[in-house]
Amino acid sequence: MAEMDHPTLAWEAMQEGNVFYRRQQCYSMSGKLPDLGDYIVAGCRYGGPIALMRDNTKLIALGRSTPAISKSQIQIYSPAGEGLLVFSWDQGKIIRFGWTIDEKLTVLNEEGVYRLYDLQGDYEQFSLGSEAAELGIIDARIHDNGFVALTSSLTLLEVKGWEGGRSLTLANPGLSEPPHSWAVIPPDLNISRHVEVLLSVDTTIYTVDNLESVDQRLSRGPFTHVSPSPNGKSLALLTFNGTLWVVSADFQRSMAEFDTLTVPRAEGPVRQVEWCGNDAILVTWPSLAVLVGPFGDTLHYPYHGSTFAITEMDGVRVMAQDVCDLIQKVPASTLSIFRPGSTSASAILFDAWESFNKKSPKADENIRSIRTELAKAVDECVDAAGQEWESYWQRRLLNAAKFGRSFLDFHNPTDFVQMGQTLKVLNAVRFYEVGIPLTYSQYNYASPSRLITRLTSRNMHLLALRISAFLGLKPDAVLKHWACAKILKSRPTTIGTGKDAELTGDDDVCRMIVEKFEELGGADVSYAEIAKKAWEVGRGGLATRLLDHEPKGSDQVPLLLAMKEDRLALVKAVDSGDTDLVYHVLLHLHKRLPLGSFFRLLEDGGKALTPASKLLEVYAREQNREMLRDFYYSDDRRVESAVLSLDEASRMQDQASKISAVKTAQKFFSEDKDRSFEAKVTDEYTRLLAFQQQLENEADGKIKFFGSSLDATIRLCIVNGFSKRADKLKSDFKVPDKRFWYIKLYGLTESRDFEGLEAFAKSKRSPIGYEAFVRHLVEKGYQKEAIAYVARCDPPRRADLYIECGEWRMAGKECKDRNDKAKLDDLRRRAPNSMIQRELDQISTNMK
Repeated sequence: MAEMDHPTLAWEAMQEGNVFYRRQQCYSMSGKLPDLGDYIVAGCRYGGPIALMRDNTKLIALGRSTPAISKSQIQIYSPAGEGLLVFSWDQGKIIRFGWTIDEKLTVLNEEGVYRLYDLQGDYEQFSLGSEAAELGIIDARIHDNGFVALTSSLTLLEVKGWEGGRSLTLANPGLSEPPHSWAVIPPDLNISRHVEVLLSVDTTIYTVDNLESVDQRLSRGPFTHVSPSPNGKSLALLTFNGTLWVVSADFQRSMAEFDTLTVPRAEGPVRQVEWCGNDAILVTWPSLAVLVGPFGDTLHYPYHGSTFAITEMDGVRVMAQDVCDLIQKVPASTLSIFRPGSTSASAILFDAWESFNKKSPKADENIRSIRTELAKAVDECVDAAGQEWESYWQRRLLNAAKFGRSFLDFHNPTDFVQMGQTLKVLNAVRFYEVGIPLTYSQYNYASPSRLITRLTSRNMHLLALRISAFLGLKPDAVLKHWACAKILKSRPTTIGTGKDAELTGDDDVCRMIVEKFEELGGADVSYAEIAKKAWEVGRGGLATRLLDHEPKGSDQVPLLLAMKEDRLALVKAVDSGDTDLVYHVLLHLHKRLPLGSFFRLLEDGGKALTPASKLLEVYAREQNREMLRDFYYSDDRRVESAVLSLDEASRMQDQASKISAVKTAQKFFSEDKDRSFEAKVTDEYTRLLAFQQQLENEADGKIKFFGSSLDATIRLCIVNGFSKRADKLKSDFKVPDKRFWYIKLYGLTESRDFEGLEAFAKSKRSPIGYEAFVRHLVEKGYQKEAIAYVARCDPPRRADLYIECGEWRMAGKECKDRNDKAKLDDLRRRAPNSMIQRELDQISTNMK
């Protein structure tokens, strides 16, 4: 390999040679970019792209070389000057545009409408709300995870995140006119974790958050530029008279001052004030950038044409018409090794490795001299390799570290191996065709997974896959994005014409995606998300085919519903075995489809949808009886409809409604030839309810008949003196004699109408006998009344019945009349006392 320029050639000293800064040329662009002075520019941090829009306030010379860009166009370039995207804007006046941390361009218009564009030109649109639209937006500041907008009424609205959430109104600063300049400190840089807005008003600065507005009571303003440091702890303020003042973020400590009017070859007003790390500040004019150190030291960097500076966490990136530079403080490890005259252990180790390559015995002497610090020297060489841009010096530093490791008995090689992997990745993405000039520090902060996302957003899927495999990351995110991009780029072919026209090519695309996933191990990729993309671009057939490969029913079903593939969605839900998912589909379809179509879908589903029908019945029975009634009716299920009507009738209090429900049940039963018995019973029940209504009317509502059973109704009639009505009920409903006699016995006993009971018993021969009279009266405690009916019972049973009535003498007399000596002896043994026993003995003696 050819000898490369030594790293120190790009160094320049500040603070009397104690601090060094370097300007690393990332890309030479040979005029790929237009003159940035004619454009409004927004740069993305972490080596991201820049967005340009023509500044309408600037005159432009017309000619052959004039780019054909209309005022409503926004161009996006990579840091290497490669065009990534051009899109037109037709949504009103643009107030501000800037970048999110995920490399999406946020464009905000005067009506509070903002869009998030990815690098493929797709966007999401959100709004600050109707109030913001009425007031109008006059300015905004965009940071990685949100923005703050200034309305025409001079109030501040904050948007947190990029999910389209509702804007929040910050504390009112009480402005009477727009601020001279302003900036925001993002929430992640504040102890309070809330955004802080810095407003230059008159001679002071107001700090505003969501709770309060505080006047810092300064007298050096107004300020043309307000720039917070990357860590949010310091502020760079430029006054109207050209003084650059650096102060702590709480305004308690003045840190430095510099007069920008003394800068030679600085023409016109200052364009930008940006931080280079957290220690130095870059001030730019057309064709000139000046780095101002903490003690007023300066470094001058001339450029051809206008520049645009982007603050990075470890430096500042400067874009010009023909070059992209990275200016940063020389890292400590690099300074330790390459600083002229350095005697650090890492510098000696690097020198030892070079001596070893030259086969010089000095190598052994150097290693011996740093034996106690060798492990630290190895670590510094590894870190310094990560800080270098050229692969030549990266290799040399890693080789020096490897050389030092060979002299150590125990040294963890993890950092060394990871650095080698990281540098391969960084060198790949820094290549001009990729154009992501990440530094080692930025790579560690942003994480490898975010880098993969940035590559896929540029459709660099092959490189993203190789890096994922190299770093041991899952390829799922890359494969998903590739599949969506493949769907967008593929075009279906049409076969046939008119109604017979069909789109083909879906099978080929689906097969290609599935095979790629299986080949590269994309087991966790959701086919549902890819299918959704296919559906969004009008490829419904492809979406359905992709969903067939989705193993999770919970992911399949929502998209199928959105695609209006109702039957398939229901089948997939049933196949998943997830009851909640089936209910979700059923309720969604019930809400969206006409009732007839909904039930027809279930009816035509056959056995596949039988579980869904049963679940619908369970749900409707508990939650929606109207739905259940409609379902039974549509499915011509007369018996179930009748049972449902009877069940509803049992819950009803209104008499007319109850009778109507029972009539409905009778009608359903009568329509089924196998349910004639049920039809007859429900018809009788209807007549009984009507009869009960009539009884209640006759009783002026004082007696509750309605809803009782036939037996209970007859008993109530008997108890309350409606004997003729009881007889009519017996006649109308063909109540058997035995059943009627029992009911009347119980009723007359309950009403204690013993005369009526006696007359009833004598009216004709009892079909239930008279023993039932005796036993019931005894059971109710009417033994005296029961005695009169014992004589009508069968002779063999009379003695026992008398005893149940408590009449032992009559029982003995009955035995004597029947000459039943054995029964009498049994009674004597069971006599409850000696008096009754003597009486029974006397009867027994008389029988002899």
